[in-house]
Amino acid sequence: MTTTEYRVTGMTCEHCERSVRDEVGLVAGVDGIQVSAQTGKLVIDSTDVLDDAAVLAAVDEAGYSAARIA
Repeated sequence: MTTTEYRVTGMTCEHCERSVRDEVGLVAGVDGIQVSAQTGKLVIDSTDVLDDAAVLAAVDEAGYSAARIA
């Protein structure tokens, strides 16, 4: 199991969290998602190393921007 963390900017509410969760959930290999508008943190569990570009594109599709932090 691999855990990857991103900082997402622009989220303000549960709707924002849901949008990010829905889009990132479509990325291949994602097993679990924790996202918080309060902290701006997106934590993804996966069985393999994720494609950062795919994750960042998914966050962008949700209407936000992100950067990998761990």
